[in-house]
Amino acid sequence: MPHDLDTALAGISGILVTPFDDAGAIAPQRLAPIIDRALGAGMHMPVVNGNTGEFYALTTDEACTMVREVAGMVDGRAPLLAGVGRGIHDACKLARASADAGAAALMVHQPPDPFVSPRGTVDYVKAILDASGGLPAMLYLRNDAMGPAGIAQLCALPGVKGVKWAVPNPDRLAEAMEACDPAITWVGGLAEVWAAPFYAVGARGFTSGLINIWPEHSVAIHQALETGDWAGARRLVAAMRDFEKVRAQEFNGTNVTGVKAALQAMGQDCGPTRPPSAWPLSDRQEGVMRDFLKRNGLI
Repeated sequence: MPHDLDTALAGISGILVTPFDDAGAIAPQRLAPIIDRALGAGMHMPVVNGNTGEFYALTTDEACTMVREVAGMVDGRAPLLAGVGRGIHDACKLARASADAGAAALMVHQPPDPFVSPRGTVDYVKAILDASGGLPAMLYLRNDAMGPAGIAQLCALPGVKGVKWAVPNPDRLAEAMEACDPAITWVGGLAEVWAAPFYAVGARGFTSGLINIWPEHSVAIHQALETGDWAGARRLVAAMRDFEKVRAQEFNGTNVTGVKAALQAMGQDCGPTRPPSAWPLSDRQEGVMRDFLKRNGLI
């Protein structure tokens, strides 16, 4: 049965970790129970090769393997969003591999090149879309330097379905939305803690690293926001705030560290993070994380 991509994009985009084995190689099958639990809880769209998946720490060949393996584990139960990016040739290679694996859509990471230009970014995204053979795409914006006009040019490309907005500025989000086609889906790209402010200006859905350990809570937050239960959403977000506070430390360098440390504590070891991400958590960070897990019955 085909899935409604628009509905999934406006739901929870669950950013999966990339597991590593004791030798430091990728170990995709360790994701199986995590994916099963998240989909069982109601996660709308699993995402492979996202930032919580340490995309920039993977080789392109590893990222290609991850999208194939995750597509097999998802097995058609939900549409799979596949992250692509880095240099144009690597991005196009990964776009083709994602299409071949059966991904429903691409998530195009914003190029981190220091000399990126708005019109060059249009050429970049167009080349990726062409390489995929026609997959739709979400743009993943972590800064708004190109401004609303530049974002509108990107969103006007055939095949662009929406934007994951990871800029902590709801006013700028509103400006970008106003400049673009109303058919574009705008998704909160800063996880649960920023979802309500983004909803207030018209975004729908959010990205989540929490789904790796507590997908039921993410689903409850989404349901509260969708039904306009703002007080309930605030209460639910407050219950996970310590988790996100740990992830935001060391210039956000413990973002994935926190998720993988929580998984280890829960008996679902997905290995360490790769440098330059921090590993392991400090004693203080570890204490906060374990208190969070115990308080919520996760360990």
